[in-house]
Amino acid sequence: MVMEVVVKIGTMAFCGFSSKMALFLILGVMAMMNVKGASGELERLEHPTKADGSLGFLVLGDWGRRGDYNQSEVASQMGRIGEELDIDFVVSTGDNFYDDGLTGEHDPNFEESFSKIYTAKSLQKPWYTVLGNHDYRGDVEAQLSPVLRKIDSRWICLRSFIVNAELVEIFFVDTTPFVGAYFANFEDHTYDWRGIKTRRSYLRSLLKDVDSALRASPAKWKIVVGHHAVRSISHHGDTPELIKFLLPILRTNDVDFYINGHDHCLQQITDTESRIQFLTSGAGSKAWRGDINGIDRQDVKFFHDGQGFLSVELTETDARIAFYDVFGKVMHTWNAAKQPISDI
Repeated sequence: MVMEVVVKIGTMAFCGFSSKMALFLILGVMAMMNVKGASGELERLEHPTKADGSLGFLVLGDWGRRGDYNQSEVASQMGRIGEELDIDFVVSTGDNFYDDGLTGEHDPNFEESFSKIYTAKSLQKPWYTVLGNHDYRGDVEAQLSPVLRKIDSRWICLRSFIVNAELVEIFFVDTTPFVGAYFANFEDHTYDWRGIKTRRSYLRSLLKDVDSALRASPAKWKIVVGHHAVRSISHHGDTPELIKFLLPILRTNDVDFYINGHDHCLQQITDTESRIQFLTSGAGSKAWRGDINGIDRQDVKFFHDGQGFLSVELTETDARIAFYDVFGKVMHTWNAAKQPISDI
């Protein structure tokens, strides 16, 4: 069985702590336990919805540059939008620290690019985070370490895991090991593959666990988060390995949204064979102007080659996605609806 840590907040008091601190402490304890089921299932975190059953969060990717390349400006607007939407948490799609991840648990880049940048009150919520390829160029174990959670309790970074928020389950997938070029030193970089004994067995187990978890999920909405794009018309383009191995699983299991970073832009692409919307939020700091190929494709619903982030708002029957630029202006929205459970 998958071990679950159930977080209950609201009027709950946790040894004299506020409900927010209780949430951080319990999530931190769970992450430090590095809990896994006997057969290697994905780790699982529980996050409650609001009292009315709704949920909201922001998504940011490719950001950690000590405030440079408009990172601070994006952070400021995230704080404002986060307050307006009363968000429950933040999702990071990876490439959390440039250029080469962290050098260790006490690398000042952690605080200089995270704690001292995202200071708004509305952003003092859990940050559910995956690793990107730039993170793998540094000390991967440092980003996964409970030491960082002692420095900043918002930080929750695991390789692959599930956040269950009642009406939605979010499946975080470690996509960097899928890309064969990183193992061939194609980009002339060194990667920290500790924790991955062999690529083939790691990916086989991960794909099996993701498929199994998606099949078993009773959630109204299913969202998968990874660093690399399945579909993209920007610099890196599609990721062939994800199209071959992950996309069939997403389609079979009726995933609603696949959210990624990696390409430094904002975009939405509709899958031609399923309900999946491919959403890119990789514009947390340095963006790539004019690096685009295929803007006129019918499956491309939105593209912005500048800095920004996106928001997700969910109820049992409705989803609203909004893309914001560096000034906090809404550039594009997408709405989806589902039949209420009571009507099925």
